[in-house]
Amino acid sequence: MATMADVARSAGVSVATVSHVLNGTRPVLPHTRQAVLDAVEELGYTTNTLARSLVTARTRSIGLAVSAISNPYFTEILQGVEASALEHGYSLLIADPHDDPEHERKVVQLLHERRVDGMIVAPSPDPRGLLAYLGRHDVPAVFLDRLVDAPAADGGPRFDQVCGDNAEPTSRLVAHLAELGHRRIGLVAGLPGLSTTSERIIGYRNGLAFAGLPYDERLVVHGHSESAAAEQATAALLSLAVPPTALVTGNNAMTIGALRALRARGLSVPGDIALCCFDDFAWADLFSPRLTAIAQPSKDIGAQAVRVLLERLAEPDRPARAVRLPCTFVHRTSCGCPDPSEEGTLS
Repeated sequence: MATMADVARSAGVSVATVSHVLNGTRPVLPHTRQAVLDAVEELGYTTNTLARSLVTARTRSIGLAVSAISNPYFTEILQGVEASALEHGYSLLIADPHDDPEHERKVVQLLHERRVDGMIVAPSPDPRGLLAYLGRHDVPAVFLDRLVDAPAADGGPRFDQVCGDNAEPTSRLVAHLAELGHRRIGLVAGLPGLSTTSERIIGYRNGLAFAGLPYDERLVVHGHSESAAAEQATAALLSLAVPPTALVTGNNAMTIGALRALRARGLSVPGDIALCCFDDFAWADLFSPRLTAIAQPSKDIGAQAVRVLLERLAEPDRPARAVRLPCTFVHRTSCGCPDPSEEGTLS
């Protein structure tokens, strides 16, 4: 097995220079760097990460704790996290907390015991145990997708956080439906306790207010961020004495549940009821009708979370920050509009 000394001899440089190239610890001239990389490739040299971690107290690994990994939204976030981690020379350890506070604390502890350098976590609805563990052990962490109200002593955020915008895009969906003449717009909201749920409800109410429509609490139901519960919640909306003429669903899984409930009652979209959804996904354009949706920059959210975590590792004492990435309104036909792509007016 080739050693670092073998690489140094082959490249005609010192062992220290090889170390700087492989670890990125000091700038190296481009031609020298390329000579080292060519020698690494020729000799088949691989870094002894275990030995390096004993010297540096770093494992160059990141723990990722995200529930509902099978959800296309989180799958794309995972792709963004993984690509960015690999780009910076980090490996990834993944755990699913199942949105359960007790299980969340356990998996975070297990990741910590594996000596990850830092963690990226999508918090559960009750993150008190998570916050206590991270704070007690001073674990570098970035919260992903769901924000946590945990202020530091200076009033700023206690942990770095990265998410997409929630309120304004939801407000835009509601306002769009109102512009089409709808006066009773229902919302199938997510799991109570999540910031994404509360912020999208705020956006829904803002959209109603902007359109001059009253807020009716009976038109807001919770689909708990998953399909089966959303199907039941949508059925409850449809059973109202005066049901909604339009629906906004709070994520992609709940959109599937809502569509099942509509189909079970023989209702067509948008002929009988209009539908707009938060979260675009790969097959949303293949539905008939095509789904009008808010698209989150999921891969960018994942990649940004890695960059923020690496900044935290490099500067442990800098103030924490919350980063929000903008979303995109994808105008299709489930809202009741003509097909924008056929008119050449996709917005």
